[in-house]
Amino acid sequence: MTTIEVRGLRKTYPGGVEAVKGIDFDVEPGEVFGLLGPNGAGKSTTIGMLTTTVAPTGGSARLAGYDVAKQPLQARSVSSVVFQEPVVDGSLSGRENLELHARLWGVDSARAARRIEELVQVLGIAELIDRKVDSYSGGQRRRLEIARALVSKPQVLFLDEPTVGLDPRIRHELLDVIAGLRAREDVTILVTTHYLDEAQRLADRVAIIHHGEIVALDRPEALLAGLGEEILEFRVERDAESAVELLRSLGVAGPDAFAVGARVTVALHGRPAADALQEIDKHHLRPSEIQVRRPTLDDVYIQLTGTRFDEAA
Repeated sequence: MTTIEVRGLRKTYPGGVEAVKGIDFDVEPGEVFGLLGPNGAGKSTTIGMLTTTVAPTGGSARLAGYDVAKQPLQARSVSSVVFQEPVVDGSLSGRENLELHARLWGVDSARAARRIEELVQVLGIAELIDRKVDSYSGGQRRRLEIARALVSKPQVLFLDEPTVGLDPRIRHELLDVIAGLRAREDVTILVTTHYLDEAQRLADRVAIIHHGEIVALDRPEALLAGLGEEILEFRVERDAESAVELLRSLGVAGPDAFAVGARVTVALHGRPAADALQEIDKHHLRPSEIQVRRPTLDDVYIQLTGTRFDEAA
């Protein structure tokens, strides 16, 4: 059985704002699935619908076979979520927060105690679990939030921007923890992020969402392979879009070449960069700031949408 099944899912807010515009995707058991997009792309609204906190306008979504709109209690019973904003009680200790969550989910005390001990070791919070949460750092609190979500042993775990607001070192430490969960937990994970490296590092497959629509869905390496092993990037003095059209007409660039501002990006697809630059010089484009590099998911996003990822919010 597909663990998450989404068909034509839509959300229109009052005033006609279309946050999610009929998206489709499946997530298989045990998979880590990334929903990648800039702020405002529709990621959190999608998570809201899948976790039954936002009512869909149309379409359907199922968690482990349960319809999130028609069977919300059953859908909640097989899933758990770590939202962007913390929900743990700062006046309680970490252990008290986990015990309270276990009681709310009907986990008997003996099983909860075993589960809590297991999770605090896995998530590296054993030394602070009996301290009040108000004394935790942002990264420690995030680990506790994940432990809280896992106490009930959900089939589906939703992580909504799990590392937002954390400093780079703590963020990378937390990514290691999340990556390790799949080896220890029998759980399907859907993670939303606007960090390109996060999606590439964590997810088996990535859906790129742009203005409420999924514009690409595949394994990260497959998305990158569409642009080949290397790309050539440079600035031009003339209109960059016209430069791309010229390079296409000369056979130097293919349909996957793109321009943003004054920068032109050409997928080389095995062609030596020196050959491409020779043709570029021959036609007096006068390139500057030339670099040859491996493609990133940002390049994939720009090629699909015409917008830089960090400018799309």
